[in-house]
Amino acid sequence: MLPTRRLFFEIIAQTSANPIALEIEKASGCWLYSSDGKRYFDLIAGVSVSNIGHNNPVVIKAIKEQLDRHMHIMVYGEFIQKPQVFLAEKLCSLLPGDLDSVYYTNSGSEAVEGAIKLARKYTGRYEIISFINGYHGSTIGALSVMGNETLKRAFRPLMPSVKQVEFNKREAFDEISEATACVVIEPIQAEAGVIMPEKDFLGKLRDKCTETGTLLVFDEIQTGFGRTGKFFAMDHYNVTPDIALFAKSFGGGLPLGAFVSSRKIMKSLCSNPALGHITTFGGHPVSCAAGLASIEYIVENHLTEKAGQAGELFRKYLVHNAIKDIRGTGLLMAFELENAETVKKVVSRCIEKGLVTEWFLFNENSIRISPPLTISESEIEEASRILVESIDEV
Repeated sequence: MLPTRRLFFEIIAQTSANPIALEIEKASGCWLYSSDGKRYFDLIAGVSVSNIGHNNPVVIKAIKEQLDRHMHIMVYGEFIQKPQVFLAEKLCSLLPGDLDSVYYTNSGSEAVEGAIKLARKYTGRYEIISFINGYHGSTIGALSVMGNETLKRAFRPLMPSVKQVEFNKREAFDEISEATACVVIEPIQAEAGVIMPEKDFLGKLRDKCTETGTLLVFDEIQTGFGRTGKFFAMDHYNVTPDIALFAKSFGGGLPLGAFVSSRKIMKSLCSNPALGHITTFGGHPVSCAAGLASIEYIVENHLTEKAGQAGELFRKYLVHNAIKDIRGTGLLMAFELENAETVKKVVSRCIEKGLVTEWFLFNENSIRISPPLTISESEIEEASRILVESIDEV
């Protein structure tokens, strides 16, 4: 057999010309361990996936117990499967308003696709509005509502009747009308470099959608489950969408997504036609068992509150005159440097020094901070030291 590294480049489809290509043998907590024995601090948690830390024993136990019962048994929605039911009950208990009906998917992109179909089916409208520099996934529908032309241009023509407007600009509301099926928005724009909504922006958006009968869709795929210092980003602003989207950390490290709405809205997928949305593996019972264990761990260990405190500690320790701005809340943060070239050099230096981080898809001037929520103060201090040293050396 050829060496793993060579095989990786020969038979694994590459998504970039220069992947990081660390060969990871195991992971625990905030740490990754490579095949050559080197230890790396994981400052991005698989891009906001491993909220409760790598290889969390509570999740491993739940997975093993479910494996002893059964794995896949039937396409989604036909059989009663306890892990799906119990996870949905827990999720809905944490959500505001009448977000009380869960449709499981395998990923965030699929959750976006399902929400688009649901909004069009329920309203009978076809126009969709989304925001410049919003990230929503790579499938055709999700790509259509994503807000960055660089990633879209090569795949046009995409889905028609999509308008893109500017985040935090009140003029955006003028585009919402009685022809608009839904508005899709990240309550905090993640891949734009962690851009926070201005005061009352989401509330006014909610009002405009209600006025026009437009469904408001919150993409909480990266912001959910304690990441921002609240359980969901929407909790910071007391705004309830008509549809909420989840994935990434939802499965406790396993593939799982969902779109959640009211029973009234969700019922529109049941008829004309029946099976208006179908998935084979969405809500896989093992993923649901892991997801429930993960949520319970976050709640029982107060990781949401700890994330808020951890974010403040990063601000305390990350002090350097080359840092132009620090944005974000909880453990979804970005710090901005002079330019993309400097950021790339700093990221490379960090990896050499045993810390994994990266820039943002739509903001190459900023470095990502989104570690597991289980991070300790001493780990924050160590990670910050490596970051500051790397900036100095660059």
